[in-house]
Amino acid sequence: MDAISTTSLKPTRYDSTTVGLHWLTAALIIVMFTLAEIWDFLPHGSAAKKALQSLHISLGIILTLVLVVRLTWRFTRGTKIPVASKNIQEVAAVAMQHALYLLLVVQIVLGYVFRWAQAESFMFFGLFPVQFATLKDKALDHTVGNFHDIIGWTIIVLAGLHAAAALMHHYVLKDDVLSRMLPEKLQK
Repeated sequence: MDAISTTSLKPTRYDSTTVGLHWLTAALIIVMFTLAEIWDFLPHGSAAKKALQSLHISLGIILTLVLVVRLTWRFTRGTKIPVASKNIQEVAAVAMQHALYLLLVVQIVLGYVFRWAQAESFMFFGLFPVQFATLKDKALDHTVGNFHDIIGWTIIVLAGLHAAAALMHHYVLKDDVLSRMLPEKLQK
């Protein structure tokens, strides 16, 4: 059952759009982070490094669109699951969720500013070149690049804690927190 429409019943799991957008966001973040870690081992200016960077930027543009759709859906039509209680776990969960959303927005903005400061073209999924600016700003490039890296690592660490908490709920506390965000096919 996706969203329960009866007002007397409270939904116990997120709708399929919310679930799909959640996992698509997670997959994009993991792939983009992995690409950034891999290209650090490649020679500066190499074709392979530029290809990975272009793929990272292309996926970043897709992540921007996914996040806009996700936030729009969340605040308009997405299933609202009532908070079970206002204990410290619920407060921490809501704080983590808001922190991840905020960091994602900041990271995306930093990504665009970083690309602007670099003034280099990239191939959008290998299809056509895109260039945000033509005048390079080395100081801005360096500063924003450092913040982009720090925020990227912060997102990965917080997302890892988020996943660990979901697994703890599932395997230790044996409640339905994780199952609320799993696709219906994976439900028991």
